[in-house]
Amino acid sequence: MRVLVLNSGSSSLKFRLLDMLEGGPQGEPKPGRTLISGAVKGIGGTATLELFTEGVGAPKETQSVPDHSTAIRWVFDHLAPLSQVEAVGHRVVHGGERFSQSVVIDDAVLTEIEALSELAPLHNPASLAGIVGAREVLGSTVPMVAVFDTAFHHTLPPAARIYALPHELAARHQIRRYGFHGTAHASLVAGYAAFTGSTLEKDRLITLQLGNGCSVTAIAGGKSVETSMGFTPLEGLVMGTRSGDLDPSIVSYLAQREKVDASEVERWLNEQSGLLGVSGRTNDMRELEEAAQAHDGRAALAIELFCYRARKYVGAYLAVLGGADAIVFGGGIGENSPEIRGRICAGMEWCGLFLDVERNKATVHLPPGSAAWISQDAASLAAYVVADDEESWIARETVRWLRSSPLSSPCEGED
Repeated sequence: MRVLVLNSGSSSLKFRLLDMLEGGPQGEPKPGRTLISGAVKGIGGTATLELFTEGVGAPKETQSVPDHSTAIRWVFDHLAPLSQVEAVGHRVVHGGERFSQSVVIDDAVLTEIEALSELAPLHNPASLAGIVGAREVLGSTVPMVAVFDTAFHHTLPPAARIYALPHELAARHQIRRYGFHGTAHASLVAGYAAFTGSTLEKDRLITLQLGNGCSVTAIAGGKSVETSMGFTPLEGLVMGTRSGDLDPSIVSYLAQREKVDASEVERWLNEQSGLLGVSGRTNDMRELEEAAQAHDGRAALAIELFCYRARKYVGAYLAVLGGADAIVFGGGIGENSPEIRGRICAGMEWCGLFLDVERNKATVHLPPGSAAWISQDAASLAAYVVADDEESWIARETVRWLRSSPLSSPCEGED
């Protein structure tokens, strides 16, 4: 089956058209050839289109793209003939209480995703626009599946899921810890399993998705049992522009002192904090590492805080899991910064975590879905890097759910 994956962000649209084949582990579909991939960046103004056909890049294109519908049509202009698209998988950030797994999209599902925009005002409307735009171009005969970021974390036990708020108040407003980056963490787990040959039944993993947005998840038997993001993606680790954990009283304190609404403080915490806020320079870890080497004290502090918070969460999740078999790094920083991986793992020899300096240093820019082992041979707590491949995971989920739908058709191609 030829599946188009659409990943709509607040101002971007990533896409990938790939063949899904039979013959994966346990009869699962597996990704084959990628025909076309790329991204539209800068939606809402002058946007750029990055395009790769069979892995070969084309010159960037630029035009005015006021909304996601326009972006979708721009992408589809490069997918002719449209008949090659047999199914579409959409990443949707928030599934709320309603969607604990992926779902074939119909009008009722669209309505429910729209209703959940209140919980994810920056992300769900973008996903919804991507779905609507794709349906307008492809029509109603091409089946589509919504794959929810929050679904992977629906296995959180009550103690990890619930905030210590008045029960009726929390229930009335659907306040709980949902967790995010679910497709990324699922991809890291799948990459680890493929690399090690594990069935995951007994494995205890700690997955770190470290990019501009960052989260860490405790995995037991392939299922999420604790994760750092909560009601919104603001909770947890220090991120590119997000503060991560802080005392909630800071919001009202700053609102009063700065004479602004709480919503403005929340915007500061999401857009002006994290690595950017502490360094006063940038949210790009590569630039911060260069600045720190040039003796920029605030850049060095931002990196130290980033690694300290991640190491603290790893320690906490070792307690949650009762120990772990492996730590798995992913995301732009997790995949490509040996320095940050080393600093996060520093001082954790007490739990059996010993990185191999040369393996760690050599592991950068892995192909999507591939993995590398970076710990020492004798380490009792192994460490891996997995190049997360969300698009392949979304495509697999799409095929899985269409198999049970009247609209489904078998995967084509050979192993």
